[in-house]
Amino acid sequence: MKTARVQVLTTPAFRDWLRREAKKAGVSVGELVRTRCERRSSEEEQAVAELAAQLRKGVRRAQASLRSGLAEAAAVLEEMRAERHRRSKTAVRA
Repeated sequence: MKTARVQVLTTPAFRDWLRREAKKAGVSVGELVRTRCERRSSEEEQAVAELAAQLRKGVRRAQASLRSGLAEAAAVLEEMRAERHRRSKTAVRA
């Protein structure tokens, strides 16, 4: 098998975790990373990934709805302020 070097920047804590996991499995850190990255996702992992995708989509819709509602509320408040300002000017004249 031909090999190529890949450098990955990580925190010291994650590096240490990788080393511990590799030691527990009796393999090198490189072998641990390769086997974990190359393995196929289980049906359960695929289902979780699909649920996560649906959740992200729902969050984006909720955020858009919230932005729209906040914009509408700001517009209503501005209208109320303008109306109050008009009424106060009218009351001063009377």
